[in-house]
Amino acid sequence: MLLVLGLLAAAPLEAQLPPSPSDLISGQELIYRGRFGAAHLYFTELMAERPREAAPAALAASALIWWAEARDEETWLADSVDALLEAAVARGRLAADSAITGAQKAEALFWLGTALGYRARQAELRGAFWRAAQDAKAMRQALDEAVLLDSTCVDCLLGIAVYEYALARAGAVARLVARIIGLGGGDAERALAMMRRVADEGLYGRTEARWVYANALLREGERDAALREEGRRLIGELALQFPENPAFTRAAQSPAPEPR
Repeated sequence: MLLVLGLLAAAPLEAQLPPSPSDLISGQELIYRGRFGAAHLYFTELMAERPREAAPAALAASALIWWAEARDEETWLADSVDALLEAAVARGRLAADSAITGAQKAEALFWLGTALGYRARQAELRGAFWRAAQDAKAMRQALDEAVLLDSTCVDCLLGIAVYEYALARAGAVARLVARIIGLGGGDAERALAMMRRVADEGLYGRTEARWVYANALLREGERDAALREEGRRLIGELALQFPENPAFTRAAQSPAPEPR
C-alpha cells in the first residue's frame, strides 16, 4: 500500500487533470452495450493517463464485474477486480485527503465510496461477511460525507440505497455481523425511493440504478405482484435499449417467480 501511495504522490502534475464526465460516461456506455473487454481496456488506459484518479480504476473493475455477470460466473477474474479496487480505494483516499475545494473532495469521496461498495460486493460473494460489512460501513461514511459537501450528488444516493436495502433484507449471518460491527438496520422503502431517484436523475449511476432498482422490485415482488411486474417492465426496457448485453437479455427472458 505504501508503494502504491508513493507512486501516486510522485505522478507528474500534468497527469492530474480529472477525466471529464463525458469521458467516463462514454466508457460506461461500452459496459452497458455489452462491450466489456473494450470498456475494460478503455478505463485501464484512462487509469494510466490519470494516475491519481479513482474513477477509471473503479470503472475498470466495474467492467469486469459486469462481464462476469454476463457470463453468469460471478467470481470470474476476481483477482483482477480486487487489484483494481485496491488501486481505486488508494487513489480515492489520497484524492480526498489532498482535495483543495469542497467540490473536489465530494467528487473524490463519491468515487472512493463507489470503489468500497464494489469491494464489499466482492467480499460478500465469497462469504466474507465481516470484510463486506467493514467496506460497506466505510462506503456509507464516504458517501454521507460527500452528500454533506455537495447536496446535489444524486449519484451518491445509489451506494447509500444499496447499503440500506441490503441491511433491510439481509440474511441471518449478515444481520448478526451488521449488529456486531455497528451498522444498524436498513429501510427498504427509503432505499427503493433513492434507487428510483438515481435511475431518473443520476449522471454516472443512472443505468446501474435502473438495473439495481428493477432487481430489488423483483425481490419485493415475491410478496407483491405489482412490484414484480414493474421490475420486469424495467428489465425489459434495459434489454431493449442494450440488446447486446447478456445480463439484461437473460434477465428479461427468465420466468418470473410467483409471489409468496
